[in-house]
Amino acid sequence: MKITVGIPAYNEQKNIAKIIEQIKEITPSIIVCDDASTDDTNKIAKSLDVEIITHSKNTGYGSAIKDIFIKAREIDSDILVTMDADGQHRIEDLMKIINPIRSDTIDICIGSRFLEKNVANVPNYRKVGIKVLTKLTNVSLKESITDSQSGFRAYGKKAISGIIPTESGMGISNEILLKAASLNLRIGEVPITVLYSGDTSTHNPISHGTSVFVSTLKFISIEHPLQFFVIPGLMSLGIGLSFVLWALQLFSESGLLVTNITLIGIACLIFGAILIVNGINLFSITHLIREK
Repeated sequence: MKITVGIPAYNEQKNIAKIIEQIKEITPSIIVCDDASTDDTNKIAKSLDVEIITHSKNTGYGSAIKDIFIKAREIDSDILVTMDADGQHRIEDLMKIINPIRSDTIDICIGSRFLEKNVANVPNYRKVGIKVLTKLTNVSLKESITDSQSGFRAYGKKAISGIIPTESGMGISNEILLKAASLNLRIGEVPITVLYSGDTSTHNPISHGTSVFVSTLKFISIEHPLQFFVIPGLMSLGIGLSFVLWALQLFSESGLLVTNITLIGIACLIFGAILIVNGINLFSITHLIREK
C-alpha cells in the first residue's frame, strides 16, 4: 500500500524538517502544502525532497487540505494521513491511525484526544468548543465520534477518491465527515496524545469556533434539508396557528384584537411556510444533482 502523509504548513520552519525526517522512517511519500509562509518553511521542505504545493497567498487550512487531497489522488495514494506541522501530533501515533485502514476495518480513522485520559493538557476552552462542534456533527453520523476537530486522520482509498472537499477554512474537518457519512463510509477513532506547548493556535477561538459552527450547519442543511428546514417549519406553523387561534378566541370574547398575539401568530406562520418551502426546494435540488 502506498501511504502518503499530507502536512498543511504555515510558518513552520522550526518544526517542519524534524517532522519530515521522522515521517520518512515510515513512508517516503510526503506532501507539504505551504500556505504562503513568510519564513523558510517552503525552502526547508524543498530541500528534503518531498512533494511541495505552494500557495501564492494565504488561503487557509481548508484550502491546504483540499490541495493535499487532490495531490493524493494524482499520485494514486492508497492511504492518506493528514497531520499538523507544529509538532503537536506524535509520530509514534502515526501507525496507530494507519493500521485500521490497512486492515480494511474502517475508511476514515480519526486520532481522538478524548478516548483516553489524555486531555489534561488541552486548553479548557478548546475542550468545550470541540465537544459542542462534535455533538453537532454527530447529528449526521451513524456512529458517534468524540473528536470531530482532530486534524490527525487517516483516509482509505474510498475516502480519498470519493470525498471532494470545498471549504477553505477550519470547517473542512466537519465537511469531510458529513460527506463521508453521505457516502456510507466507515468512520472510526483511535486514541492519541497531543503535545501542547502552551496554546500554539494562530486562530481567534471565537471566530474559529463560529466559522466551524456555521459551516457545519450549512452542510447539515444540504445533506438533510427536510429535517433541517421542514421539521422546524412545521413547529413554527404549529406555534403560529396556536397564537392565531388564541387571538381569535380573545376577539370573540371581547371584540378586541390583541395586536401582539396576532402579529406573533402571523409571523410564525410566515416563517414556518418559508422554512418548509426552502426545505422542499433544497431537497429537490440536491437529489436532482446527485441523480446526475
